[in-house]
Amino acid sequence: MSDHDAAIVVEGLRKRYGAKQALDGLDLTVRAGTVQGILGPNGAGKTTAVRIMSTLLRPEEGRVEVAGIDVMTRAGEVRSRIGLLGQNAAVDEELGGRQNLEMFGRLYHLGARRAGARADELLARFGLEDTGGKPVGQYSGGMRRRLDLAASLIARPEVLFLDEPTTGLDPRGRTEVWNAVRSLVGGGTTVLLTTQYLEEADQLADRIAVIDHGKVIAEGTADQLKSRTGGDRIDVVLRDASQLARAAALLPGAAVTDEDRRMVSATVTDRMAALTRTVGALRAAGIEAEDVAVRRPTLDEVFMHLTKGDAA
Repeated sequence: MSDHDAAIVVEGLRKRYGAKQALDGLDLTVRAGTVQGILGPNGAGKTTAVRIMSTLLRPEEGRVEVAGIDVMTRAGEVRSRIGLLGQNAAVDEELGGRQNLEMFGRLYHLGARRAGARADELLARFGLEDTGGKPVGQYSGGMRRRLDLAASLIARPEVLFLDEPTTGLDPRGRTEVWNAVRSLVGGGTTVLLTTQYLEEADQLADRIAVIDHGKVIAEGTADQLKSRTGGDRIDVVLRDASQLARAAALLPGAAVTDEDRRMVSATVTDRMAALTRTVGALRAAGIEAEDVAVRRPTLDEVFMHLTKGDAA
């Protein structure tokens, strides 16, 4: 991908906090009009990278361009083209939803009439028009996060940074935010998303970069990253837990993966052949299975594999 096709270009980014190397030569290119997911353990450098890309922090080394503009030398121009939704809510809970959006519009120098029109447009876009007059303190978690997202779009940004946007939300609230993000990308906005919910990256991201110790250690689509674990997996759930060791010994490369669920798993390359061999081997050995299934590896398994089991 050339820089002309990219909404974000990061090269050789380094940042240290005292003795800690937060970023250690981070490289990343994000194609315009896509969702780029960023995954990594706590302390991997995700939030530091977002703060640098969004002009809130300066690196010691490296180059960053957002929307074709150098972040270090033309930060003001970058700010006029981006939106940022951080981990904590930015709205005033005592004001209504519409009042909050009008306030953000005035901060962006839209003028009273334009700020009001933009507020109404965004309330409708995010399904909040019926609650625009209600104090935000009475909103559900999902409604409040959608309002946060609407506020980050007041200035019609080309690039939107979402730093763990659904932390603390219940499944309904997460789904509401996911649908809102999909709508944004459908309209041409580029989104950079950091998250600790691997399902979120799987659902939303066109490409995913895994960061560990301040650098990208793997990048690709969700399917490409899943293939890094060695292919599909076969899971066998036994009726009798005392047969776990025998079943694992029967299947090439198998291991007991969940004693409580009486499960043995193995990586396979040929799905149908592996399924046939496994069922035949179990039957010949007199081992009774409750379930045998072939599946793709989950993004959770990929994440643990790539980061060597570091805590997320």
